Amino acid sequence: MAHFDLPLDQLRSYIPDVEVPADFDDFWSTELEEASRHGSDVAVEPAGDLIRSAEVLDIRFSGHGGDRVAGWLYLPHETADGAPVVVEYIGYNGGRGRPIDWLRWSSVGYPHLVVDSRGQGGGWRSGDTPDPGDTGEPGSRGFVTRGLSDPRDHYYSRLFVDAARAVEATRAIDSVAHRPVVVCGGSQGGALALAAASLSQQASVVLADVPFLADFRRAVAITDAAPFSEIRDYCATYPDRVRSVFRTLSYFDVVNHAKRVMAPSLFSVALMDEITPPSTVFAAFNGLGGDGRIEVYEFNGHEGGGSVHFEKQVGFVREHLG
Repeated sequence: MAHFDLPLDQLRSYIPDVEVPADFDDFWSTELEEASRHGSDVAVEPAGDLIRSAEVLDIRFSGHGGDRVAGWLYLPHETADGAPVVVEYIGYNGGRGRPIDWLRWSSVGYPHLVVDSRGQGGGWRSGDTPDPGDTGEPGSRGFVTRGLSDPRDHYYSRLFVDAARAVEATRAIDSVAHRPVVVCGGSQGGALALAAASLSQQASVVLADVPFLADFRRAVAITDAAPFSEIRDYCATYPDRVRSVFRTLSYFDVVNHAKRVMAPSLFSVALMDEITPPSTVFAAFNGLGGDGRIEVYEFNGHEGGGSVHFEKQVGFVREHLG
């Protein structure tokens, strides 16, 4: 593995010409309005007593189409006054797993909601949320090409709405309803954090690590790694649909969502990352609507900055929220 993308000085000024559909804002307003008709309908139950440092709750809330989305909510036994609630989204083909899997944020005293990803959980961590909205339209392996014929049917229309609804769900849980919201995640989770901040406009801080789903055209052209390779394979099979494929994907390109993110944002990028190439991460970061900071990890791949970066995230949250 080696550096394969643009030099760092060019990355810092890289701003691609990403298509913005004329109805982009109307599309998302309609999607959110339709989801809101179902209400939050948050259900909370204890998730056992294995974890001794926090109370862990199994929560379910209504996402896209009223479909029930699962999550874990951690309420640390020692919480600083004014601590935000951290809403975390999960990487590609992972699910919420088990309560023992997510202890970092609660261990530093922050309430923490881990949001399951509908239909995912077969790759590296188990999931509990089905995807009833899948149309069954032919696609390549994975999730990126599901429902490409129409953005309303695309997989990420459902997942993005779920992400925004998760932020709204925190307002229906008494123990965290009064707290500011931090949205975070890595890879797909980083993309969902940006989408949630863009669509809900309720996030006070955004933490987006090596975010996926940015600058699709460039990503597909410069990396052979999955999941972007799923798009390439689909376009190779349906060359007559290339134009419509990238038009549909433009609704989910987080370059377009980042422009609508006004909250202070901390990104990470790894210069040897072949899964989310550095230029695609910078494409989203350089287009942020609000203030942002990006931490560059010169010799890292898709794992990003690991625990070193987590410590920087905690410092960033404290800097902006006390």
